[in-house]
Amino acid sequence: MRGLLCSPLPMLLLLLQPSWESQVQFAGPRCRTGPLDLVFVIDSSRSVRPFEFETMRQFLVGLLRGLDVGPNATRVGVIQYSSQVQSVFRLGAFSRREDMERAIRALVPLAQGTMTGLAIQYAMNVAFSVAEGARPPEARVPRIAVIVTDGRPQDRVAEVAAQARARGIEIYAVGVQRADVGSLRAMASPPLDEHVFLVESFDLIQEFGLQFQGRLCAIDLCAEGTHGCEHHCISSPGSYSCRCRAGFVLQQDQRSCRAIDHCSFGNHSCQHECVSTFRGPRCHCREGHDLLPDGRSCQARDLCNGVDHGCEFQCVSEGLSYRCLCPEGQQLQADGKSCNRCREGHVDLVLLVDGSKSVRPQNFELVKRFVNQIVDFLDVSPEGTRVGLVQFSSRVRTEFPLGRYGTAAEVKQAVLAVEYMERGTMTGLALRHMVEHSFSEAQGARPRALNVPRVGLVFTDGRSQDDISVWAARAKEEGIVMYAVGVGKAVEEELRQIASEPAELHVSYSPDFGSMTHLLENLRGSICPEEGIGAGTELRSPCECESLVEFQGRTLGALEKLTQNLAQLAARLEDLENQLASQK
Repeated sequence: MRGLLCSPLPMLLLLLQPSWESQVQFAGPRCRTGPLDLVFVIDSSRSVRPFEFETMRQFLVGLLRGLDVGPNATRVGVIQYSSQVQSVFRLGAFSRREDMERAIRALVPLAQGTMTGLAIQYAMNVAFSVAEGARPPEARVPRIAVIVTDGRPQDRVAEVAAQARARGIEIYAVGVQRADVGSLRAMASPPLDEHVFLVESFDLIQEFGLQFQGRLCAIDLCAEGTHGCEHHCISSPGSYSCRCRAGFVLQQDQRSCRAIDHCSFGNHSCQHECVSTFRGPRCHCREGHDLLPDGRSCQARDLCNGVDHGCEFQCVSEGLSYRCLCPEGQQLQADGKSCNRCREGHVDLVLLVDGSKSVRPQNFELVKRFVNQIVDFLDVSPEGTRVGLVQFSSRVRTEFPLGRYGTAAEVKQAVLAVEYMERGTMTGLALRHMVEHSFSEAQGARPRALNVPRVGLVFTDGRSQDDISVWAARAKEEGIVMYAVGVGKAVEEELRQIASEPAELHVSYSPDFGSMTHLLENLRGSICPEEGIGAGTELRSPCECESLVEFQGRTLGALEKLTQNLAQLAARLEDLENQLASQK
């Protein structure tokens, strides 16, 4: 074992000398502590007055003279802080005490705020780095930080100090005059009574210097072995103690460690299960549930958004499984996924898909999947429903027109092949393109004389960069039934402006791309109606002879019924006149 090289007689003589700088100069040999990496973290905020800062400067110079300084002994670094952190000199900068003293005497205070947490962060990440002169962790050289401050920190210190201690930095917290004791205790290493010092004034800071120097001179009883400590051996003046890692508690033998069961004190408001970890209690949810952001509550996992369920209409999550549903009036088929299709409605449907940069590539793939789910419930054929797709961003591009594909499989394959455009959001330009081109007979739309409904569905995730009012109104004037589907940051006012009336039936919204499937029910009931225009209607020209004869027959029947009603009314009036005449 190494013995103490500091004798009490020189120490007593030092206490009798007049100045602090001379007090810390030993008359005999210096105390040899073995290798140390020592960093002083000095508060130079505006609350430290000039004469107080000068006292602290002399304190540092005097303390240096009592240390065994050298590349293989004690390496010293100094940083000062206020609202910012400044390195005075790093651990590897000087090997001679005279150079260190010269740098300290040239020190100019920063005189700003008190960001102690920032200074600890700098010491941990920079000052004690190998690049700055600290010896590597495998060398097992003790790392000591001495923080000297006179006020309350203006930032948080507890968490960053805990991180520094976890990295093996031993912290001494020295408070002067107005220093906040709670902050000192939050910064210092345990045991606190050996690492927290509070002095009444800068003139008395030498009291800490003497105590601190005495601790550095103590024999490191842990240097020769662990003494049976399961985790850590901690040396103290003339003694040692065992300490456990975070999440463990020391046993009665004062050597072995046991994991702390944090959940034995209660379930910590966990909805399902409390699980004890080294860092403390954690809440865990049962299978099929996800932990909510509050860290305690659990929510049943929506499997419909996490798997390729294949449901044609709607997927309903039920615990660890899911099932498919069909809209009212339709039945689920034997495969458990598809519904009997709406084969009565004949529609010319053009989809306007937002391909702007805000959508992002992964979400654009979800949009294409959503479009194909719409196609799944349509009877796509030249005589039934025709589908066209237009993508827009800063420009407009027809991906495929109404008349190109005659089957749902062909449409879905074409949708999957669409490439993402990115750039801006010119929704007004897209509406104009739809009105002027997409519903033209040249693009595959059926003639207006056939009375086939024309439906436009706009899908967007944000505000348009151009005016939409003119062409949104024009689309409805042209007899196009407009639907607006908004996601995320889509603007409700614009969605209502695009959509036909009533807006409640023609506007759909989803907060994110992953949960769009719930919109399918509304869209299916609207685009593929059980009754209404185009449902069950034979497609023929109203100018054909058969149509005129049918119209004439219906009209004559209505007129004959009206004639009969008028005759009955005349008879009743005649009866009333006869009754009035008889009463006279």
